[in-house]
Amino acid sequence: MRGLRAAWICAALALGAGAAGAQVADLRSTTALRVCADPAAEPMSSKNGTGFENRIAELLADRLGLPLEYFWFPQGMGFTRKTLLDGNCDVVIGYAQGDELVQNTNHYYTSVYGIVTRKDGELAGVDRLTDPALKDHDIGVVAGTPPASHMARAGLAKDMRGWDLFVDRRVENPVGDMLKGVREGTLDAAVLWGPLAGPLVKADPELQFTPLLKEEGGPKLFYRITMGVRPSDQEWKRELNSLIRRNQDDINALLHEAGVPLVDDYGQEILP
Repeated sequence: MRGLRAAWICAALALGAGAAGAQVADLRSTTALRVCADPAAEPMSSKNGTGFENRIAELLADRLGLPLEYFWFPQGMGFTRKTLLDGNCDVVIGYAQGDELVQNTNHYYTSVYGIVTRKDGELAGVDRLTDPALKDHDIGVVAGTPPASHMARAGLAKDMRGWDLFVDRRVENPVGDMLKGVREGTLDAAVLWGPLAGPLVKADPELQFTPLLKEEGGPKLFYRITMGVRPSDQEWKRELNSLIRRNQDDINALLHEAGVPLVDDYGQEILP
């Protein structure tokens, strides 16, 4: 997935760079839950603790009976190496399933890209990128993320207004810029990763988020989200898998409360 942190959580969730030789064994703390996180990746993680991943981390720490500690580092190239693989922390709360830089736990939710429009706008009924109604409208998208490929294939290349994928969100805010553009009319729509857009749109009286469940062909627009640990930490992964399984209902409640759009494991239906 790319969007994420990946992706750009989908891309942005599959962040980081580093050789396998950077992996270090036996670094997991037994005295604290040490979480690797971006200090400005709202609405997912934030140094002020308001992100939904912060709340999931608090839940895990409580169930483990451990204090919660963070190692803050901006998402971008090198995030995984500088945080998890260098032994500064022991888990990334949100990581796209299948990325080779980490060992993934079992996935604990699945989400999807969607289109943000004004509730009263002429594009409010659009639920697929092949809808002819999108032609000749300015549409924001993060360059390099999966929906950009679908949009190009649908003949929307000239209508796309791109934002960078790898940014330091302490100083740049692509999602916020796009939502502001749709709200103020400088953009007609924006195609964004659900866990980024959904919580920000949830309480907005002017905007709506419509999941893209009907796209055909690749790349896929839904992704299963796991927790990421070092490849050497087999026992830690098993402990987290057990923790996720026993607390799945509480995790789901936190995600729903935040406004994260949850879909089934095949990206076909929105979960109630």
